[in-house]
Order: sequence, then C-alpha cells, then structure tokens
Amino acid sequence: MRIDLSGKRALVAGVADDVGFGFAIAKGLAEAGAKVCVAAWPPAMNIFETLLRRGKMDESRKLSDGSMLEFERVYPLDAVYDSMDDVPAEVRDSKRYSERGDFTISGLAQRMQDDFGENPVDIVVHSLANGPEVAKPLLDTSRKGYLAALSASSYSFVSMVQRFAPLMSEGGSFLSLTYLASERVIPRYGGGMSSAKAALESDTRYLAFEAGRRHGVRVNTISAGPYASRAASVTGAINEIVSYYQRNSPRAEILEPVDVANTAVFLASPLASAITGSTVYVDNGYHAVGKGMDAGDLEWAKGQL
Repeated sequence: MRIDLSGKRALVAGVADDVGFGFAIAKGLAEAGAKVCVAAWPPAMNIFETLLRRGKMDESRKLSDGSMLEFERVYPLDAVYDSMDDVPAEVRDSKRYSERGDFTISGLAQRMQDDFGENPVDIVVHSLANGPEVAKPLLDTSRKGYLAALSASSYSFVSMVQRFAPLMSEGGSFLSLTYLASERVIPRYGGGMSSAKAALESDTRYLAFEAGRRHGVRVNTISAGPYASRAASVTGAINEIVSYYQRNSPRAEILEPVDVANTAVFLASPLASAITGSTVYVDNGYHAVGKGMDAGDLEWAKGQL
C-alpha cells in the first residue's frame, strides 16, 4: 500500500527553519503528494523567508524524486492570539508584526479561505510550543509563565480545531506534537510545559470526539522522543536527554525528524482512517521502559547472562 495524498492540502503551523519536526513533517507530506503551506511566528519570518530566497535551504528541500519542496504559501501566525481584538497595541504596532496583516488563528483561517476557497485545507499539523519559564522548576514557575505555556502550547490547538474543522471536508486530519513529560517526570522540563503537554493529550481525546461528531474529522497527537533542535536547546539539557534515551530505549538509536514525519504522514492519510483520539509514541520505545539500564541489564537483554 502506498500513501497517496495527491489532491490534499496541508497546513503545518510552527515552521521557521529546516531543522526539527515541523519542517520534516512538511517535507514528508509533500513526498506523499500533498500541497503544503506553512505558518511561522512573525518575529522569525524575515529570517525564514531570507533563507528560502537565498537558497540556504535548497539541500534540505530536495525530495526523493529530485524535485524541490515548494511551499504554496508562508503565512504569519502567532497562535497566542485568536483574533486581532486579542492583540495588545504594543505587539500589533511593533516592527516585526505591523506589516504582516492578520497573524492570528482566525486571521490565518480567513487567509486560507481567501486564497483557496471554501474548503481550503485537509490536514492541519500543530507543531507549536512555547514556555517562557521552561528553564525553571514547576515549583518556581509564576502564574503568568504557567498560563503562557498552556496558552501557546495547548489551547492554541483547541483554537485551531475550532476554526479549521468547519473548513475541512469530511475525513480531515488534525495532528499535534506532545512529549512524555506529560505523564512522567523529566527534570529540567519545567515552566508549566509538562502541564501543557498533559492538557494537549487530554484535549486530543475530547476534540477527537467533539470535532469527529460535529465535523467528521480526526484528531491525534504524536508523543515524540527528544531531538536536539534549536527550540529544545532552551531547556539547557537536551543533549543529555537525547543521550539518555539512546542508551535506555529498546531501539538504541537517536530519534531523527524523519521518524516523526513518517508517522505524521501515515496518520494524515486514509490508511489511518480509524485512528483518532490517540497519542502515538514515536520515541524508539523509550516510553515502555521503567528503569535505566546498566551494563548488567544490557548483557541480560542480549541473552549473555
């Protein structure tokens, strides 16, 4: 069976470079034949568009057939805001935002309708997360920092489903990215981000039920293992975490963005038509392990003890 997304249009929200899960998912969807739009945080858009224009991403944009990944549109999106009425004047009038038009979630939905018509999108990928106090332990996190993490990282997904599900044909797919810190303690993943991921997973189940019944769409989330992206570097411990996962996972490999992208493409496809409300682990099996391994454990696993 071949995954064929020809005739489908995907929106990947949260792409600002060619490193990380969002870009890899966009590329994977294009490999399967989908038309791809991306949405980027306005303060990062100038750099992203410059890199595209100057060909700095050309190598990473190459597809397996020799063609180049081309984005139909690159939209501005600050998913903290549902509409322009929510945007403070100091943000709306700042240099990095003022020339971008309506950069809110409802503004993005309207732009896509204006560009592509009544049913402008079939697949929406939420690759967004931000916790301004992520480097702080939860015990030291302020109310403002905690709520900011939930707003940007979990409620933004609720808002996107609210606004995009009515624009999809039946069978549309929503997907977000979560992390094991939602259910296990990962030291140095703080600032309320663990709570935001737990909310995201709970919301996935409720949105799958409600949006499935109301609009006939599917909603899933991928619990991805750690990857040393620029965004993950803010924790100050990402390389250590990646190394620990590699040493202790059933599949002793470093997770690559393409691993997550392949699962995302499958979940967006008709082959996954009966999968909704699910948290799908893509972490080389680490989530199944309850104890870190030492040399004796490794020898035992190999059958040498």
